[in-house]
Amino acid sequence: MEEFETYLASIPNAEHSKQLRIVLEWVLHTFSNLKPRFAWGQPMFTDHGTFILGFSAAQKHFAIAPEGEGIRQFSEKVIAAGYEHSVKFIRIKWEQPVNYALLEEIIRFNMADKADCTTFWRK
Repeated sequence: MEEFETYLASIPNAEHSKQLRIVLEWVLHTFSNLKPRFAWGQPMFTDHGTFILGFSAAQKHFAIAPEGEGIRQFSEKVIAAGYEHSVKFIRIKWEQPVNYALLEEIIRFNMADKADCTTFWRK
């Protein structure tokens, strides 16, 4: 979590910072093989040098960025969980509970789908 401390401290609302910390710690605990990294202004996790997912905080929500393929694969489940999404981001309002089972599915998909990926981003 050391990589993310400055970012978390920059979130103006202390409760929001705490909530995002809980999610980031969950990822670290659940996927101890993923490498935490701070780049492009966001906390992210990589596997063998390839991007798995990133996070960012906004006033009304935090966003999860699993690349476009992660969104396409899970669009219906994201909507069923009550979240909004765009082509690149899943938005979870601060007052919404985090669906950790869905988050785990997305991470596992990206890890499997990018197992042989030799670039940071999908091509």
